[in-house]
Amino acid sequence: MTSVSVRTLATAGAALLALCGTPAAAQAGDPLTRPYSAADCPSCAEWNVPHAPVRLHGNTYYVGTHGLTALLITSPQGHVLIDGALPSSAPLILRNVRALGFDVRDIRLILNSHVHYDHAGGLAALQRASGARVAASVASAPVLERGTSMEGDPQHGILLDFPPVRDVRRFADGETLRVGPIAVTAHLTPGHTQGGTTWTWRSCDAAGCVDVVYADSHSPISADGFRYSDSRAYPSAVADFERGFRTLEALSCDILVTPHPSGSSLWERLERGSRGLIDRDACKRYAAAGRQRLQRRLETERGTR
Repeated sequence: MTSVSVRTLATAGAALLALCGTPAAAQAGDPLTRPYSAADCPSCAEWNVPHAPVRLHGNTYYVGTHGLTALLITSPQGHVLIDGALPSSAPLILRNVRALGFDVRDIRLILNSHVHYDHAGGLAALQRASGARVAASVASAPVLERGTSMEGDPQHGILLDFPPVRDVRRFADGETLRVGPIAVTAHLTPGHTQGGTTWTWRSCDAAGCVDVVYADSHSPISADGFRYSDSRAYPSAVADFERGFRTLEALSCDILVTPHPSGSSLWERLERGSRGLIDRDACKRYAAAGRQRLQRRLETERGTR
């Protein structure tokens, strides 16, 4: 994909949003897709600019918005969807799935990176539209089922609620979840949240197979007053971050994608064409950048004691 085409897609998406406004379901007051107000979420409008779907490699497609990732992994026996962005993103994600020629009802499994409203907010609507089962880590599942953050999340108290998800199945670290020939493996990478999960799978095309890594966020962002170095609500936060960094560094990683596409420079890499996505050191650099951010945060905390 050329640089012109990527920019055109983003511009076209913004124009479509301006012309059409909020998706029809949200306009109708659907509680599962109702948008947050600008006062509650100043970044939501920018995150939720539509983006045309993009084939990343083989059976792996980007179906999210311009600022929030959702990934579709397809097979003749059914599909896997990872992340749901905002509640008001769900109609845009469903539209992208259909634009690719896939039936939403063939989505069999829905997964999540972490349980914040900008990545889990659309899951309930996507579950309803597809009838898919939803699976999450042991720490994430109760949050999805409640639709509200719990004490221990570094951002607890400043996070927006989102529509609760029904009947969430729990999985274990290292477990491989399957839909037909699709095999997606869960790697617990907590820190940003207690149940954060990185997902890996193989994607193949005529030229061969690659290892795709959907790496969870690894940024030490918190509510005021939270201290990673000595949090009573989340005492293992620093150790969990380090565990996640080591996990990322050890993964076979040909294509890296992150919950915010900007976090892995996805659009810039696509400017160079599909082969520009291949970067076998990307996960190691992503982990190194996260480790540096955490170290700076800990130094700041030590300086404010």
